[in-house]
Amino acid sequence: MIGARLLMVEDEERIARFVAEGLLESGYQVVCLPDAERARDVLAREAFDLLILDLLLPGMSGMELCRLVRGQGLEIPILVLTALDSVEDRVDGLRNGADDYLGKPFRFEELLAR
Repeated sequence: MIGARLLMVEDEERIARFVAEGLLESGYQVVCLPDAERARDVLAREAFDLLILDLLLPGMSGMELCRLVRGQGLEIPILVLTALDSVEDRVDGLRNGADDYLGKPFRFEELLAR
């Protein structure tokens, strides 16, 4: 999947920059957006190979975006990357359409492996 085009939705600029830089150095193309509303609009116009999605976003939550993406029939893989890391949160994310779930803090090596 090296060279894949990724959409990351993360409102914390420091985390977005850290993750994007690491992914770029690993050979991925990354588009970063700070909110779910913009991500929804971009996903309607552009194709991506993976959606990396925080759940705690201003306005529309990441979980709402996940459900919306799945409700529209988009088959893009979704990796949730969030501070909400209880078993209940992970199960909820997976039941609502996420393909994988990684809690913060995380090791970058694990993100790449997923």
